[in-house]
Amino acid sequence: MTDTSAAPKPSSPLRDVWAQFRSHKGAMFGLITLSVLIIAVLIGPYLWVPEKLSVAQAIKLKNQGPSLRFPLGTDQLGRDMLARMLLAGRISLAVGLVAMGIAIVFGTLIGVLAGYFRRLDGPLMRLTDMFLALPLVPLLLVMVMLFRDRIAGIIGPEMGAFTLIVFAIGITSWMATARIVRGEVLTLKEREYVLAARSIGARPNRIILRHILPNVISPVMVAATLGVAEAIITESVLSFLGLGFPPDFPTWGRLLYDGLQYMQVYPERVVWPGVAISLTVLSVNYIGDGLRDALDPRIRGR
Repeated sequence: MTDTSAAPKPSSPLRDVWAQFRSHKGAMFGLITLSVLIIAVLIGPYLWVPEKLSVAQAIKLKNQGPSLRFPLGTDQLGRDMLARMLLAGRISLAVGLVAMGIAIVFGTLIGVLAGYFRRLDGPLMRLTDMFLALPLVPLLLVMVMLFRDRIAGIIGPEMGAFTLIVFAIGITSWMATARIVRGEVLTLKEREYVLAARSIGARPNRIILRHILPNVISPVMVAATLGVAEAIITESVLSFLGLGFPPDFPTWGRLLYDGLQYMQVYPERVVWPGVAISLTVLSVNYIGDGLRDALDPRIRGR
């Protein structure tokens, strides 16, 4: 009898993807760093609860440097910077994830329709080119200035600002995803299994859902990771210009804006949110690079 106890376990696609991803040092650094940031902003506000101070007490403690009582110091109103950094991280990461989700869904839909249906290819790609030609930051500034007060009057200033900003970023960031997905669909729709499904009378919606979409997940996942970083930077730019969230609804970009006028006297007020934004964007970009290599069968195993 042959001994099968020492036989190697059969390889699986997920195991191969994880092995390739794990071999990418930058991707592992990004994954660990981003995981630490997410855990910190989710659990940190429950573990680090700032002491309640009256207005007079807070004013006396304004612009304090780092100490045991205030590890990151205090701001111009005497508020604990560590607590505000943790809360701002929640909002910044939420903006990145939600805006990325909107961009990925819209971009994937446009890309699939343009790639699969020839009669829609021209109009949808011209629409994509038109959005690519628009200046992003001025367009976002106009959208925020026109609709911020109206939406705030309907659902409140905080939720209104969040809804407007994530929608504005998402609706102006889908173009790259659409072009990537369109290129993949143009290749996939000529494959044998798609032609076979079409020859037996399968409807286009069934072919798209069963054969096209599962095979464009890889480039969409890579585009999604890069979209998170882009959305966080865009929100930071809006907040830095003073057109993002209200002052009592902090984001890392808003903390940068608030600390700008104190930068020469209290440089740590802009260092901490700047480091948080940089680490998040760097980590997400490294994860995107690792996913791109891990999901590409031509690179996997090198």
